[in-house]
Amino acid sequence: MLVKTIIAGFGGQGVLSMGVNLAEAAMQEGKNVTYLPAYGAEVRGGTANCTVAISDDEIASPVASSPDFVIALNQPSALRFQNQIQSGGLFFVNSSLVETELSRGDITAIKVPASNIAEELGSSRSANMVMLGAFIKKSGVVSLESIVEALAQTLGGKKKLLDINERALRAGYDLV
Repeated sequence: MLVKTIIAGFGGQGVLSMGVNLAEAAMQEGKNVTYLPAYGAEVRGGTANCTVAISDDEIASPVASSPDFVIALNQPSALRFQNQIQSGGLFFVNSSLVETELSRGDITAIKVPASNIAEELGSSRSANMVMLGAFIKKSGVVSLESIVEALAQTLGGKKKLLDINERALRAGYDLV
């Protein structure tokens, strides 16, 4: 099993932290992982994306020329990456910010109003965790428990941040 995922959005949306948490959760489950971030010089407000490859075997390359999954947090990312995902792949979009319909009929779009849900939860910055929750539920790549453990590890002892992010994660998980 080799699963490659691209996560993309604007800098500041938590794209890279989604990738780190996904990679950490997979490692906790004993899987092999590569994490490859890419972002513009402007970082916040510019484009950002990362590739996470997860496998039971060694991974030859961290590059995902035709990923199994794409998570697009904004319109430009949805437009850019819809042509890279492999046929039959799942394309997760933040439907609060992505208005364009996908032009491909051979992939499945999973629409998650992540920004709206995050605002309802009282933390607009946790839209990334809503998306991650929906992604792990639908993809089954890692367990919810592993993601929660990874969050606890990456956030250190920041209980308030952990609580907000875990609530958002579970909201996305329960949505799909």
